[in-house]
Formats: sequence, structure tokens, C-alpha cells
Amino acid sequence: MTLPAPDVLFPRADPNGSRTFKLDLKLGFRCNNKCQFCVQGDKRDHVRDLTTAEAIARLEQARASCDGVLLTGGEITIREDVPEIIRAAKSLGYGLIQVQTNGRRLAYPKYCEALVEAGATEFNPSLHGHTAALHDTLVGAPGAFRQCVQGMRNLQKLQQKVLSQTVITRANVPHLLPIAQLLVHLGVYQVQFAFVHALGSAEANWDQTVPRYRDVAQALGPALDFVRTAGRRTITEAVPFCFLHGREWAAIEPVLPDTTVLDGDVTIGDYERYRREEGKRHGPPCASCTWAPRCEGPWKEYPERYGWAEFAPRTDDPTP
Repeated sequence: MTLPAPDVLFPRADPNGSRTFKLDLKLGFRCNNKCQFCVQGDKRDHVRDLTTAEAIARLEQARASCDGVLLTGGEITIREDVPEIIRAAKSLGYGLIQVQTNGRRLAYPKYCEALVEAGATEFNPSLHGHTAALHDTLVGAPGAFRQCVQGMRNLQKLQQKVLSQTVITRANVPHLLPIAQLLVHLGVYQVQFAFVHALGSAEANWDQTVPRYRDVAQALGPALDFVRTAGRRTITEAVPFCFLHGREWAAIEPVLPDTTVLDGDVTIGDYERYRREEGKRHGPPCASCTWAPRCEGPWKEYPERYGWAEFAPRTDDPTP
């Protein structure tokens, strides 16, 4: 596979080339879950996986500008070459090598050991419910909750850094606090709550998947506070500042690292620029909001369906 020139994939912020990026490398879209909210939708049916050689070639090309890599998909742990790809990233000098996963294969201790031995530095399993009934329904895979929870326990025994991800959906909004409590109990380093992005399966299942921000704000606050009080880091993604009164510290967007995304045949050279210019939107209420310069707004699909009535401009000073 021929890739664009490095300066196209990994743009620089200055002529001296001092800006570095994190690489979000999607290895393929096959998955052993069938999540109701999967942003990748049916890509598993028509986009082929990268070969091992192609994945390593992308790591090699990106290394000039990227110091860290997130390996994701799809579900990468259903591939047998993940330890080999991790070893390649380590040998190339990537300081951060993060494995994003649904967590199911992490239930096998020997597999966890293999990934750690290969050089993985962080793990990002996804847990979307506090019970098997909720999580397994959302991900369309009986037994997935048990496996993911066991996987987190296995990583803790190996003293690994675990950063969990929970996609906020209509079904789990009432349960964000008990989800947070479970994740803290499991010893995760960071708890992330990401508002569902209504593309792919989430768009197809909109009515049962996409909640209203006004409902999310009420449930999210206590969950964030619990995690923070427990001494763990907690962050939000795609939750505008008008729904984070007093909890602006949780918004991840202002501190996200510069990122290049390689997503199948799609390349997003600067993910922040993509989010601001194409992925998200500001609307009429944002024009007078004092937080607008720091806020990216919601994913554009949300106001296209629901409008802007929920979004109230803030007038307080955002200066720390």
C-alpha cells in the first residue's frame, strides 16, 4: 500500500518541525462485538484489515513526527499479530504504545503477559455498563462484561496502566455513577466518559442510542465527582462546556495531544483541526458564550437532529 508523503500525513506546526503527533492507527474493523453505538458501523464488512507489513510500514513512516501510538480498530485483539506490531512500535522508539480494546481477550492472563512483554505501555478497555445485563446488551455479546472485568483485574495484577472508556448512550445514562464506582473499584487509572458519536451503528440506532445532553448533564456530574474524590483521573469527550458547569476540568479536548488518524483509506492529518472544522459545530447560542473559544461544541449530527435549544451560552469568565 502506497502512503501519501509524510508531510501530508503528519503536518508540522512550524518550519523547524518541532511539533510532534500521536498516531491513531486503525489496524482493521473486524470485531467480536456488535455494539449498538459503533461509530465504525459496517466497515467490518467492506474494509479489509491492514496486513502486518502494512501496519509496521505505517508505524515506520509516522515515527518521524509521532512519539506515541494508539492501536485500535475494530477489535485488534482478535488478530494474532498484535504482539509483533507492538514489538515493532517499541523498536522504533515509540514512548507510548496504547492498546484500545473491548477487553474480552484480556480475560486470558497469558495474553495480557504477551502484550506487556511485547512493549505495550497503556491499555484502554471499554466498559459501558455496571452489570452484565447492561454491558452485554449494548455490545451485543453475551459474556463480554465478565471478560472485560476480568481483563482489568488481570492488568492490575501485572501493575499496568489502565484507562477505561465508557460511551454515554441512552441506556446507560441513569447508571453513570455505578459505572464509575465499579471502575474505581477495579483500580483504573483514568475513567473516560465519551458522548456517543452518532455515526455508523449509532446513527442507524439513533432512537435507542443517542441521549439528550440535558439528561446526561444531570447524571454525569455525580459520576465525575465520585471518581475525582477517589483520587483517580476522570475526563469527558464531546461534552460541551455549557453542560459542565463547575466541572470544566473534566473536558479532555483542550489538552488532547496532536493526533494523526489513519482510518482505513481515510487519513486525518490533524485530528484537532478535523474536529473543529468538520466533526463538530458551534451554533447560535455559542456566539455570545464566553467559553466558546475553548469549547469545540457537540458532534455536528446532534444539533442537526435535536437543534440548539438545550445549549445555553455562558457568561462567566473562563480564565483560570
